[in-house]
Amino acid sequence: QVQLVESGGGLVQAGGSLRLSCAASGRTFSTYVMAWFRQAPGKEREFVAGINWSGASTLYADSVKGRFTISRHNANNTVDLRMNSLTPEDTAVYYCAYDTLVVVLSTSTSYRTWGQGTQVTVSS
Repeated sequence: QVQLVESGGGLVQAGGSLRLSCAASGRTFSTYVMAWFRQAPGKEREFVAGINWSGASTLYADSVKGRFTISRHNANNTVDLRMNSLTPEDTAVYYCAYDTLVVVLSTSTSYRTWGQGTQVTVSS
């Protein structure tokens, strides 16, 4: 079993920046994929960004391209999401997801392990 713990959420003003982190613990493997999804009230959970642990592949939702950056930190066994130019539309609970074999990086059903979520609120 792998456990994921997200951190870094909070309240920021529009145009501001925030960094989210996802730390993986337990039985991790040399090859796996981690991703960020978000879900706002009344909306479906949507893909934000993903990365495989080798760093060879990254993917971003169109809505965050150029604003968000996903990165890996192997020494700390973490994946970060740097969010810039935040808008109120970015307000959501952000979830970290993990799986050892992912065919479609942006599909939530590709992941079997999820973190508890961290709230991001952007005020205008």
